[in-house]
Amino acid sequence: MERLEEELIRRSEPESLVSVTVGRFMSTLLSARPKKLRESISRLSPDSQKGSSGSIDEALWFLEKCVRDAAEDESMGEILVPIIEHTLRFKDSKHGNPAMILLNWLFQDEVLFQAVSRNLSNIILRNEDRFLALGWCLLIRRLVECDDTGDQGFWHGIREKHSMFLEIVSSCVPHLSIIVRNGSILQDGYEVPSRLSLSAADCLLSITGALAKRDNSLVNRPKPSTITGSHQPVALIPIISEKKKKQSFLTEDSNIEANCLLWNHLEDLTRLVQCLFAWNRKTRLLHAKGLSQVLKWLEELKEHHGGSQKEAGSEASVGGALLLSSCWRHYSVLLHMEDQKFSKISKELLEQYLSGIKYYSESYPQGCSDSKTGGIETQKFFLNCLCLLLGRFEGKKFECILSEYGMKLVPCLLHQLRSNNEEISEDVVAIFKAVIFKLQSQSGDSFSDTMCMDVVIPSLLHLLDERDGAAKAVSVLLADYCFKNADNNCLSEVLQRLVSGTSVQRLNSMDVISEVILMSKDSLPSHIPWKEIADCLLKCLGDEETCICKQTSELLKSIEPSFVLPDLVTLIYAPNGKVQSSASETLLGVLKHHKEDSDVICMLLTCLSNIQALDTSDSNGHSTEGSTFDSDRVLKMIPEWARSVQNWDSLIGPLLDKMFLEPSNAIIVRFLSCISEYLADTSDLVLPHLLSHMKKQNKVAESFISRSDTKSSVDKTKSEKSLFDHLCPLLILRLLPQRVFDDIDSSTIYGKFLCGDSVNDYQDVQFEDCQCIAAFILERAFSKFEFEEVRKLSAEICGRLHPQVLFPTVLLQLEKATELQDSLKIKACLFSICTSLVVRGWESFSHSVTPKIRKVLENILLWPSVEDEISKVQHGCIDCLALMICAELQHLKSLKTSGGEQIRTTGKDTSGNSVLDYTIHCLVEDRSNCSSIPKLSTGENPLPVPFRLCMANVIISACQKIPESSKKTFARKALLPLIHSLKVISVPEVRAACIQVLFSAMYYLKSTLLPVSSDLLKLSLRFLEQGSEKEKLAGAKLMASLMASEDMILENISEGLLEARSVLSKASLSDPSQDVREVCAKLLACITPL
Repeated sequence: MERLEEELIRRSEPESLVSVTVGRFMSTLLSARPKKLRESISRLSPDSQKGSSGSIDEALWFLEKCVRDAAEDESMGEILVPIIEHTLRFKDSKHGNPAMILLNWLFQDEVLFQAVSRNLSNIILRNEDRFLALGWCLLIRRLVECDDTGDQGFWHGIREKHSMFLEIVSSCVPHLSIIVRNGSILQDGYEVPSRLSLSAADCLLSITGALAKRDNSLVNRPKPSTITGSHQPVALIPIISEKKKKQSFLTEDSNIEANCLLWNHLEDLTRLVQCLFAWNRKTRLLHAKGLSQVLKWLEELKEHHGGSQKEAGSEASVGGALLLSSCWRHYSVLLHMEDQKFSKISKELLEQYLSGIKYYSESYPQGCSDSKTGGIETQKFFLNCLCLLLGRFEGKKFECILSEYGMKLVPCLLHQLRSNNEEISEDVVAIFKAVIFKLQSQSGDSFSDTMCMDVVIPSLLHLLDERDGAAKAVSVLLADYCFKNADNNCLSEVLQRLVSGTSVQRLNSMDVISEVILMSKDSLPSHIPWKEIADCLLKCLGDEETCICKQTSELLKSIEPSFVLPDLVTLIYAPNGKVQSSASETLLGVLKHHKEDSDVICMLLTCLSNIQALDTSDSNGHSTEGSTFDSDRVLKMIPEWARSVQNWDSLIGPLLDKMFLEPSNAIIVRFLSCISEYLADTSDLVLPHLLSHMKKQNKVAESFISRSDTKSSVDKTKSEKSLFDHLCPLLILRLLPQRVFDDIDSSTIYGKFLCGDSVNDYQDVQFEDCQCIAAFILERAFSKFEFEEVRKLSAEICGRLHPQVLFPTVLLQLEKATELQDSLKIKACLFSICTSLVVRGWESFSHSVTPKIRKVLENILLWPSVEDEISKVQHGCIDCLALMICAELQHLKSLKTSGGEQIRTTGKDTSGNSVLDYTIHCLVEDRSNCSSIPKLSTGENPLPVPFRLCMANVIISACQKIPESSKKTFARKALLPLIHSLKVISVPEVRAACIQVLFSAMYYLKSTLLPVSSDLLKLSLRFLEQGSEKEKLAGAKLMASLMASEDMILENISEGLLEARSVLSKASLSDPSQDVREVCAKLLACITPL
């Protein structure tokens, strides 16, 4: 009656009053001392009465009634939320807390257990309160892990319902997975877990780990063999027969769906491991390595066995479920972010994993043909567990583990390196990296130093004595150690093996150095002895192993060029041919690797210059041996290097500046000539740089031009320096391609010369006002106070200027110089005109001022040759006219080829402007209407013999310079009229000169004169019989030239040889001139048979 009455009273109370009452009673229970709460629970029975008001017994009685009532309408928030909040508030207490005691008591009743468990599961799904979710994760983890604690008798309520509770809370796994995935924040580019996501991950691991243990308990396993526990064979990807075998272990009454409960959460496990990897990859590298392997294994598991829940009953999925359970019960323990129990079991786990590795290594020896057998896969599993385990240790804890297990761990891992399995080697290397790194972080500690230097490193170095998978793995490990460790003992040992070890040791040591250099790609650690490494690698260029030579060549590219380049250049001149070849290939690689680094190129030029200077010094001391230096060995690589350069902007300035600093360095000039086309492509950078430098140069002082024998040594040095300073920019201009000077619109080159007055009206130009390259070189070409070498080079470069600028300017200078008979300026003008004709041909010759230039040349040729300087000037005029003839004939040839009929000039008649016709006319005619020759009283202009002889020399010079394509035209237009005119020329000296012209023509034109060869022979015979001494000697030379010609000419003149023998015989015996007799005797001997 009393119980019913209480029930009626409670139901009649307002809902708020009930909530207050529930809260008060829950507060009483949760604040009770665990011992008193346990005692009250032990006294409580189904028939017990309500206790005294406010007592624990009353609260328990009230709680039970509330839970039973709530079980019907599934509303237990007022009961469970306080329990969750209490768990969060006292999260650091042990399992003896009131919340756990109450739940253990409620779990003993089947009805209450079902109600509480389902309501507890639903809270996390319905409620979005983060603090409530955090407490929930902590509470569920304690409930799940309570099965593993001591005092099992008291916790029998939770233990008995543990399996059912797991099934109920496993429905929360997807939601926990979402919390984990959404709980990360980015910090310095790395993911960091929130407090909630971390607890959710640990809770998820506890639930799935318990599921894994439960699923395994449903399998009837065979009796353990020699190993137990975690040492049981666990194949990560078993073969089909193994899957069938494991499936046969299932009890007949077991529920397949229950066995696959963990398997159904495979996707959630994969996402969980992904998050764990992201959280650990910065701070716990070895643990992250293990996580990456777990993730890879989960993905392979899904691929091999199918991850769809629809396939839950298939053979493949059951096999995958069993395999997942077998491994996950280990992984779930090792993956916890927070685990207070871990330190207690860590050593036991370490011993188990080391024993398992040893067992499977011995059971499945190296070289196993099937890399996917259970033994190999299980070794990988245990090594992965070892990565996860060791990766969790920090500081002193790690040192303690190594001090206790180091002597077991190192040999065990070294043995694993002998495996042919790449994944095993990767795990072992990762573990060794962590061991070495953490030992290095404890540097200064005697144990750490001893362990690292006396045990680990020597053991690893020993593996370099064989060429196998272990050596390959160790090379990366040792390289990482050398890269991070300031102590160079290990690296020195590797370098020693590289230089003087066996073939295998050298190959392995080369791999280590390769890895060190690869790791240093972005930064060069200062503690690494790069010079020592470079020296050792340079010694390997002559190694008998071809692969070592090639690898050395590649590695030297990545080392600081200052350590490598000087020695490489020296090795190119080594006597060993193989070393030469390897050094050349390597140097080219270094240049291409640093293709746009001006410092490297300047360093190369300095090295070459130093070697050249040293070689010159040695040659001076041993003059009989001569120089052995050949810069072409290096410079021949420059064009290939230049083709690899994409941006010249960073190179042009430094290279030109180096030339300006070392103006006498011929190596730099040759180098620049190798890249002249690229300099032309960047002329917009080159030319302003040159112009700027030329503006800064001072004019040469008159004292520097005085005779060198009167100068002191100091003055000579200054003079020499000034000479090269002025030559330097000119040398650069000379090596530039002609197309640079063809750009008539270039203000840097032509400046004010482009204005109409300067170009078209031939007015005098003030060079000082023209701040352009053309002005500077013209000034230096015509300067009285300038070095002769500078004047000549300037005049040559002037010849490359555009004719529209050059010819009007030179005409002015030539006319003034002719008036003053200034031979220095005249020679400069002639040199520039000749160069222009050679470079441009008809383009220069066809300029409108060319006839005026010819007239000035004619006037100079009329000067009496009373001085050597005048003779030199006249020789220059002769060559200039000869080049005009060549340009004229070459254009005539091109017109005929294209269908033209005459030489197009500037509008005047061809015969009036043809230099060749005019020259022949002056040579063969006794009178001329040449306006430059003084007229006689009769009105006729006699042609001076010296002038006519100059015309003969013009033709001779043209014979030497005429191109092959114009030889026939030249012979037709020049020689035929000359041959016919010999009959009417009255002056013997002129006739002799004409014969000399024919001799030179025969010598230079050879077979071109085949049609007139017989006529030439007759001429020579006629002059031998009737001419003056000069004519006879000229005739003899002509005959000698004919007799020394090709067979076709000899055949053509064979009919006249009999007459020639008669004439020569007579002349050799009776001619009054001894010179004539001697020459004729020699010719006679040539044609008289023995």
